[in-house]
Amino acid sequence: MAVEVFSADGRNYLLAFQKGVRNKVYQRFLAVVPSLADSSESVSGQRPNTSVEQGSGLLSTLVGEKSVTQRWERGEISNFQYLMHLNTLAGRSYNDLMQYPVFPWILADYDAEELDLNNPKTFRNLAKPMGAQTDDRLTQYKKRYKDWEDPNGETPAYHYGTHYSSAMIVASYLVRMEPFTQIFLRLQGGHFDLADRMFHSVREAWLSASKHNMADVKELIPEFFYLPEFLLNSNNFDLGAKQNGTKLGDVILPPWAKGDPREFIRVHREALECDYVSAHLHEWIDLIFGYKQQGPPAVEAVNVFHHLFYEGQVDIYNINDPLKETATIGFINNFGQIPKQLFKKPHPPKRVRSKVNGDLAAVPPNSNNDKIFFHHLDNLRPSLAPVKELKEPVGQIVCTDKGILAVEQNKVLVPPTWSKTFAWGYADLSCRLANYESDKALVVYECLSEWGQILCAICPNPKLVITGGTSTAICVWETGSSKEKAKSLTLKQALLGHTDAVTCLTASSSYRIVVSGSRDRTCIIWDLNKLSFVTQLRGHRAPVSALCINELTGDIVSCAGTYIHMWSINGSPISSANTFTGRSQHILCCCVSEMNEWDTQNVVVTGHSDGVVRFWRMEFLQVPETPAPKPAEPDLPDCCADEKIEGGESHNGDDDSSESEGEEPAAPRNPSTGGGSGSQPGSAVHRPRGPSSRAGASWSMDSGSDDSRRWSDTLSIDEKDGFVFVNYSEGQTKAPHPQPAHPGQGSLPQPLHPPAAEPRTYNQLKAGYRWERQLVFRSKLTMHTAFDRKDNAHPAEITSLSISKDHSKILVGDGRGRVFSWSVSDQPGRSAADHWVKDEVVDSCSGCTVRFSLTERRHHCRNCGQLFCQRCSRFQSEIKRLKISSPVRVCQNCYYNLQHERSVDDGCKN
Repeated sequence: MAVEVFSADGRNYLLAFQKGVRNKVYQRFLAVVPSLADSSESVSGQRPNTSVEQGSGLLSTLVGEKSVTQRWERGEISNFQYLMHLNTLAGRSYNDLMQYPVFPWILADYDAEELDLNNPKTFRNLAKPMGAQTDDRLTQYKKRYKDWEDPNGETPAYHYGTHYSSAMIVASYLVRMEPFTQIFLRLQGGHFDLADRMFHSVREAWLSASKHNMADVKELIPEFFYLPEFLLNSNNFDLGAKQNGTKLGDVILPPWAKGDPREFIRVHREALECDYVSAHLHEWIDLIFGYKQQGPPAVEAVNVFHHLFYEGQVDIYNINDPLKETATIGFINNFGQIPKQLFKKPHPPKRVRSKVNGDLAAVPPNSNNDKIFFHHLDNLRPSLAPVKELKEPVGQIVCTDKGILAVEQNKVLVPPTWSKTFAWGYADLSCRLANYESDKALVVYECLSEWGQILCAICPNPKLVITGGTSTAICVWETGSSKEKAKSLTLKQALLGHTDAVTCLTASSSYRIVVSGSRDRTCIIWDLNKLSFVTQLRGHRAPVSALCINELTGDIVSCAGTYIHMWSINGSPISSANTFTGRSQHILCCCVSEMNEWDTQNVVVTGHSDGVVRFWRMEFLQVPETPAPKPAEPDLPDCCADEKIEGGESHNGDDDSSESEGEEPAAPRNPSTGGGSGSQPGSAVHRPRGPSSRAGASWSMDSGSDDSRRWSDTLSIDEKDGFVFVNYSEGQTKAPHPQPAHPGQGSLPQPLHPPAAEPRTYNQLKAGYRWERQLVFRSKLTMHTAFDRKDNAHPAEITSLSISKDHSKILVGDGRGRVFSWSVSDQPGRSAADHWVKDEVVDSCSGCTVRFSLTERRHHCRNCGQLFCQRCSRFQSEIKRLKISSPVRVCQNCYYNLQHERSVDDGCKN
């Protein structure tokens, strides 16, 4: 009796009608929007007339029409997306608590410090319903079915008289969030349930549903895989206290969640997408949506519910007794409904990456066929020449299937074809719509001049242009669709909230929000559908210079001065870091990797005014519960040698070019002043919690190593800046020294070349410490723009960043209009011995000062990084301190110095 309407902007509506009216309404919808009836894609990601099961007709095979199931089998959509598709197709909706989307319990381990996703015992048995997870309960349910007798003959035998999904179950899971709190209270008669029966611990909910409680066979809801907020009692509701005196508040999480709801969601989602679950999920689908839902297969699978839970089992409109009708509707309302049956045959399994003897073999994410750039940060290589060259600094880079597009600052490309650009910044304050290829102006808009000077603009979709500037207002303009109106922009709404000029804008099409940053040091989140204020992000120390939104998680990254801040989509701070390295550099642009939101290796990328691209990763570090008194700074030899090489801005072993690491020879520093946290003014991090510094993660050092001193002489400022290198190995031999780390850089918990098959392990939480999520520096790209050379006093600043859709490339645009593409090298650690790169800064050889001709190849000395001609760089030598063990090109001066060092070393050994 209802129809659900899904609109393109992400909103949806469930419209309920009197019996018989719905079909007329649906016909009217089809008349108004004919595309609904033709071959456009439906909500389920497939054509409306395609069956969920594989099409058997010759036509569908020829057309190559893929059902949503085939797309899942091939790995084109994730397990989460597929389950949402099935729920939608089975008539389950967020708008109906009685038919809310249902998701499976997938884990059985709620006690471990770390989840082992390669161990089958970590997971629940997906081939059995919740009532059959333990043998004791299974026996009792089977007995109930066998012994069932109904004197009236109206109720057939069943295993379960309660359901796995009902309005009450959904409301009890979401009770800490409005409007579900009110719904729960309404269902409960105006008060919260007994505290012992409330949902307050994930582990206890699992034990109740799988083992202890005969009346509880509930499954999960989708929020367990994406919404950390429902686990927090942010509204401070008084949920009562249990009989043992425990007061109910936030949901108690398993140890592997480290006390953090976001980490619980991330690990839980990672588990849902892992190989084991992918290989067994079809068994659960058979139980809920498939052939084991009804009939003899359901009896065999111990999966029979009360007959009123099933679709089509009762015709409410033909019950003559009003009392009986009310009772039946009430029963269904309270106890839930089985989803519509989608599959009559066994569901095919997903094709998992590899199988050995029928068992799953885990394919480590770092295996060789993996070209995802953020899995190989130390092995990125730039294109030899720019992939695009513009006349002015790069403002935006867009990766399309056909190639890479780039435009200057003061221009933005218009989606989805990207064939037009919207440009501003002209002296008469006009704006222009131009052709991307020819740059020929198609339309000149003059109506914007009354809003002052425009400083930034975005096009979230082809119909909207959003501008911000000196007027402090954010203007949302609509472009005309008809030919007459196409030449004008209509002001749809002016968004007022900032008190100073708006400096940057970004929008998310998935979450339908706009975020604006301003010189007033705040950001504001706006609702793109309603064009209204949502919330403000405060705490920046400088005007906001760059913004981006993660389209998968909704997380917002804002940059101001040298600081990066991460916020959740609801505006709560997640983490922040100071990127200050001791020299003048500000963040000018940023982007985030969006491959899989559960991948711990995802990075935040920042582009700086010193020409360096830096990568940051979210890590959990142990910090003291109470701020410890600041220890006297120990006398350190510039931190530990081997760990610096492994974990820091590493100089790759045999690498013949320091592309993704950066050769920034810095003057040797006095070991006693090199390490401390207070060595840089203004580098304290704004932390929401107390003054506790980034101490805590245990670290070890080898102070006796001569190598470490030699190493420290060649490390860049970034590398010497008071990093604490964290050693996460178990059973350390040396005593851990809590040491305040440089607040801006954080600690590096894991070597960058982990053994492929080993899962990343943390040491157990030490007494008196807590886990804290921090942005940690991971690596940097310095190649084309920022060589620390005397002849490059003004490195080209990084003005734009972009990531290709498949995450195999990262594109870097600079202040000289060049766009370089970085990707994973095929030969880790080795590139051509002759390291040549186009470099406009140097026009003559550093050795013989002969000017380079057009045909002359230039060679970087691998030791000092300066440019030489063919003749002056013909010498070859190993470079021990860079761990380069095969001869590489160096200049004459370095060659003699290296030979001298070698002979001294040999003499010492003898």
